[in-house]
Amino acid sequence: MLARRVIPCLDVDKGRVVKGTKFLNLTDEGDPAELAERYAREGADEIVFLDITAAHERRGTMLDIVRRTASRAFVPLTVGGGVRSVDEMRDVLRAGADKVSFNTAAVAEPALLTACADRFGSQAVVCAIDARRLPLADGADSAERRWEVVTHGGRRPTDLEAVAWAMRVVELGAGELLVTSMDRDGTHSGFDTELLAAIATRVRVPVIASGGAAGPADFVTAVRDGKADAVLAASIFHRRTHSIADVKAAMAAAGLPVRRIEESGA
Repeated sequence: MLARRVIPCLDVDKGRVVKGTKFLNLTDEGDPAELAERYAREGADEIVFLDITAAHERRGTMLDIVRRTASRAFVPLTVGGGVRSVDEMRDVLRAGADKVSFNTAAVAEPALLTACADRFGSQAVVCAIDARRLPLADGADSAERRWEVVTHGGRRPTDLEAVAWAMRVVELGAGELLVTSMDRDGTHSGFDTELLAAIATRVRVPVIASGGAAGPADFVTAVRDGKADAVLAASIFHRRTHSIADVKAAMAAAGLPVRRIEESGA
């Protein structure tokens, strides 16, 4: 079995790492390059860098900050936010990213995923899916649960159902999915394992769980019950509530394969 990855997330706004609740009430958490270097040293398997206002502000990714971050963190780096073309993906990869994440742009132009996968390979194309639970119809059971895809940093609802969209983007060329529960983001109430499992059991690519981590036990649950291949968190690492070592120790104790911290070069 492949090692389950632990991934700190850098949500970047105006050049600074920020964190909020359900994408609102943002607080400053530090410099992205400094945090990335710290996480690589502490045993992160990968790092995700999301320019969270690029789509809303209709601008490209902040390449200078990506370059500075990539130069200080020698682990795989995924960058998302503001990439709307094959050429823009090329520029982000040249700035030091190993993978590029698409969300709003993929919803607006699904064929972009195919074009980028054809040019750079599916392994470099991540589709981020921000999903919000829809109310159950009267008399319905949990097996009929549905989630709505939202875009523009959680600002705009769509008419896309998250599980169906996940299946479609994989067919279009996405090699990995970053699934964030809008209902759980920043709440420290645990991952939405129902959402994760609904997607992970229907696609053939790795799924990264995001939104709601409170402690190491939540990472275990995301993999065991949510069937996630990797687990991402932000504030609990930024604020040193828990360390990457804490999380990996809990996962290993639960029988989940993880890469040992010593192998990270820490």
